[in-house]
Amino acid sequence: MHDSNFLKEHNARHLWHPMAHPADSLANPPEIVVGGDGVEITDIDGHRTVDAVGGLWNVNLGYSCAPVKQAIAAQLEKLPYYSIFRGTTNDAVIELSTMLRDFFEPDGLSRAFFTSGGSDSVEVALRLARQYHKLHGEAGRVKFLSLKKGYHGTHTLGASVNGNANFRTAYEPLMPGCYHIPAPYTYRNPFNETDPAKLAQLCLAALEDEIKFQDPGTIAAFIMEPILGAGGVIPPHESFMPGVREICSRHGILLIADEVITAFGRTGSWTGSRHWGVRPDLLTCAKAITNGYFPFGAVMVSDGVAEVFEKDETGKGAIGSGYTYSGHPVGAAAAIACLKETERLQVKDNAAARGEQLFKGLTAFKQKYELVGDVRGGHGLMCALELVSDRASKTPIDKKTIGSVHRTAYENGAMIRVSGNNIILSPPLVLTEQHVNTVLNALDAGFAAVA
Repeated sequence: MHDSNFLKEHNARHLWHPMAHPADSLANPPEIVVGGDGVEITDIDGHRTVDAVGGLWNVNLGYSCAPVKQAIAAQLEKLPYYSIFRGTTNDAVIELSTMLRDFFEPDGLSRAFFTSGGSDSVEVALRLARQYHKLHGEAGRVKFLSLKKGYHGTHTLGASVNGNANFRTAYEPLMPGCYHIPAPYTYRNPFNETDPAKLAQLCLAALEDEIKFQDPGTIAAFIMEPILGAGGVIPPHESFMPGVREICSRHGILLIADEVITAFGRTGSWTGSRHWGVRPDLLTCAKAITNGYFPFGAVMVSDGVAEVFEKDETGKGAIGSGYTYSGHPVGAAAAIACLKETERLQVKDNAAARGEQLFKGLTAFKQKYELVGDVRGGHGLMCALELVSDRASKTPIDKKTIGSVHRTAYENGAMIRVSGNNIILSPPLVLTEQHVNTVLNALDAGFAAVA
């Protein structure tokens, strides 16, 4: 490896970073992270910070999870790769499928289709939804409904159901047949409704209206995050997802829970669907399934959907989707170890406790700093602050100011994530009370610097 001077000199010069403007990366070179230990990361200059981003929502168990590292090393020695396309499989992926069946049993999900990550999982789930209806004798059900502000990855179908213009506009036209309804976002919504329960009912009414407008017999699935993540951490009222479930069931529409972020304890419950008491037809997961140590994901399938495929005698139930790395033995070994450690530590409980502490501390900032327009969270370790230059008009804060908050927080010991005018916090689920205090103190310093 070259020395630090070489790395700094070539930072962002020969690679384009995801979700970033290449010119901006050149003008403002990203932090070079070279080490991780516990819930802290270390940059190339030796500066150590609490990782309040959790990698990218995925390092639930922190950077020192020995069982997962050991499982990866052992599997590399035993069988570093083999395909699970028709005719072959591996022992690790079989064991993992039974563990996931048990883990997701309360959600009514019993089959796993393995992928390389979250975007792949979303793509497969959407495709399976269309195929299900064809097998079910309703080939006209091809449309998808989703929420504005929702995020479902970067593949073409996923981008088409995305509800954020930042991930759509440059790549349009996207797939036809994808329609969006307002998100239950109390701070900004077309109904100007701030009461969460009332807003949930208005959004559900909008869903009913859109279904009738499109014709229920043309809709394959509704896809949603139980708590919207990348769109700015938008928790719905507790009545919303159950309401969606009821509407979908009544109209024969499949419900896909996008749990790439929320599965495995982040909400303070084992899954986001379980958090709201809902059983989806399909569930996408990735990220924390291997603690971020190996690219891996899965689509979990309900008994009702699985039965239609497995009882097909026409041959049309054959799944024409898959990836070279689907069911990768190293990824499966990592996921087995990660799932065991996740359950052993019961990380959902710490996520709930530390999430409550973090949310309480963030809420206090709204009283202290005028630039904090909205604070969202209260469901595990998923929190966001929306910064504004004027509370009355809710004008988003400028890029330079939020950048200064980010930099000062980093210098004071916390890596945070900036998305538009939002600060998003998704730390590892194993952080301590003191780590939360460090994050809050760093943010306090960041706000004070621009107040």
